Amino acid sequence: MNHRLNQGRLLAIVLLIPFGLISAYAVYRVGYTGIFAHALEGPAGWQLAADLVVALVLVLAWLIPTARQEGRSPWPWVAVTLFLGSFGPLLYLVTRTGRQAGAG
Repeated sequence: MNHRLNQGRLLAIVLLIPFGLISAYAVYRVGYTGIFAHALEGPAGWQLAADLVVALVLVLAWLIPTARQEGRSPWPWVAVTLFLGSFGPLLYLVTRTGRQAGAG
């Protein structure tokens, strides 16, 4: 496994753990649909939701061809991203192997 892949995986793990804890707490407190209800309460929430959509579309524009280059199906990661947001790309990065390092 190359150095660049190790750094990417480590960063994804470092982000995934606190993000997972915050997300679990939010779902516990308001429920899965409650997160969307709070996010869409007003203009500030609309802006944050739109920003998240733009960012995830950009990430998927990278993830789909990269996964294909690595011989992986991108569709499980796309599905996770559509339902769980940033968990999709983070889990994709965590599960990359040394064999796939050549694509970046």
